[in-house]
Amino acid sequence: MVPTVINRRSLLSALAAAPALSAIDAIGATLGSTPANAADLYPSNTALYADPSLVEGVDYGRRYRRHLIDDQSPQGRPPFIRTTVIALHGGGIEGGTSELCLAVAGYHPADLAPTPAAGPVCDFWKFEGLRSSDNRALHVTSTHCDDGVARAMCAGSLNVLSLHGCTTARAGLEAGAQAVLVGGLNPAFRHYLMEEFAVAGVRAVTASGEEELAGVSPENICNRSLLGMGAQVEMTPELRATMFAPGRTTRAEAAANTLPLFWSFTTAVRTAIQRLEATQPGL
Repeated sequence: MVPTVINRRSLLSALAAAPALSAIDAIGATLGSTPANAADLYPSNTALYADPSLVEGVDYGRRYRRHLIDDQSPQGRPPFIRTTVIALHGGGIEGGTSELCLAVAGYHPADLAPTPAAGPVCDFWKFEGLRSSDNRALHVTSTHCDDGVARAMCAGSLNVLSLHGCTTARAGLEAGAQAVLVGGLNPAFRHYLMEEFAVAGVRAVTASGEEELAGVSPENICNRSLLGMGAQVEMTPELRATMFAPGRTTRAEAAANTLPLFWSFTTAVRTAIQRLEATQPGL
């Protein structure tokens, strides 16, 4: 398999050049989230990319990293990519998911340094809204994500974790709730996530009801893995707001000023991934 590795300098330049957060995002109390019954402007990523009014690198960006699989031996069998972490609605669409995607994959969101230095690291893919406002218009729902790289990466991985933000109202929770909803078709993955969130002191609720929120459709990209199932987490704005220091005016500043809960959450998810992978040694 030919590796695709995004240039580190380009990644850092894009992060540094990201537009300022809105005043609301800077406060952090109502980070971007997908409201209930919100209709998407674009029926797919393909349709979004084809819109001549949008400019990649200005309105939106795509960032990813795929690790090398060496498949040169006719006798041996190459290892599987174990886990890919994705954020379909990063940047200003569902605030905080870009930074968490990098951290869960094993990269510090501020400078992409391996964190922890000893690894392990995962593949990642994310789509980011780069506008100073109106990023919600760039939202493409999970079952309609048809980005070729994203689909290829998920299809080549045993496990996929998809990170999202949702409003407390859509989650069916009380106003101001700091919580994460855990969904997807992989019951073992969900179980480990719920256990590790409990250890970390993060309120976790099993997602149910709305298909997109629960991540139960086979068409949801989190379930388009080699095993045909994955996990999806939906975080309320109030939970994400407590992960970043207040008063930061750009996403680059937010990435460089993460709070302890950000890393507790990241550690919980990474531990759940490691537990899941440990049950798959023969695959």
